[in-house]
Amino acid sequence: MPENIYKTDGTIDSFENRFPERDYEIEFVAPEFTSVCPMTGQPDFGTLIVTYTPEARCIELRSFKFYLQTFRNRGIFYENVVNTVLDDIVAAIHPRHLMVTGDFNTRGGISARITASYSAAGEE
Repeated sequence: MPENIYKTDGTIDSFENRFPERDYEIEFVAPEFTSVCPMTGQPDFGTLIVTYTPEARCIELRSFKFYLQTFRNRGIFYENVVNTVLDDIVAAIHPRHLMVTGDFNTRGGISARITASYSAAGEE
């Protein structure tokens, strides 16, 4: 077993993609995502959906769970959550394609869905 398997420091670990020549999608759904509204200090709840096509590396799921838990007590706007998760995944595994959607629960009569995407083909 790798030495870092029990890390809980919020980093996104990865493992080798054994099918790098093939385009395929991996989707993670985190229906119990929580963060804190930076304006009110109240908890925010939602579902995060991460869909990506890996290149050389895949996200190790356990580390990703611990990474998401680092948002639990963090004051952060919805838009920042989605874009931060996108940026951190790109930095960790450099996927071919990535889409992160935050589907946040209704608060004050309004729900919010934020989507950010990345494509390695779009890089110059």
